Amino acid sequence: MNARMIARSLRPIARTATPVVRIGSVRAMSSGSHAHENESFESFSARYEQFFGQVQDLFELQRGLNNCFAYDLVPSPGVVEAALRAARRVNDYSTAVRIFEGIREKVENKGQYEAYLNELKGIREELGISTKEELYSS
Repeated sequence: MNARMIARSLRPIARTATPVVRIGSVRAMSSGSHAHENESFESFSARYEQFFGQVQDLFELQRGLNNCFAYDLVPSPGVVEAALRAARRVNDYSTAVRIFEGIREKVENKGQYEAYLNELKGIREELGISTKEELYSS
């Protein structure tokens, strides 16, 4: 009996509450070619070296780093150098240190990370950038 009474009392609400459906434009995504789908490593590196060479503020730098590190590859030393110079240009030392943290996470093993550190030793000394390990060594 109680279920019947509840059902009867809800009928007027159910009848008056009609859903409103709005039809808007739908953006169709192509399943084929994306802008950088078949980009070579060399063109990827050139594109990001150019991008980091033109960075003028911290937001642009961090956006570029997020995009660059989102790919399934480790950025070349040239890209990393351009990003480090951009970080120092916008006067953000912490981002420069975090670039090396990003590399450490992207490489497959510690040997590759050490190779990057050796390759970039000159720029690190020139710009005065330490790694997190150097800053917090115990």
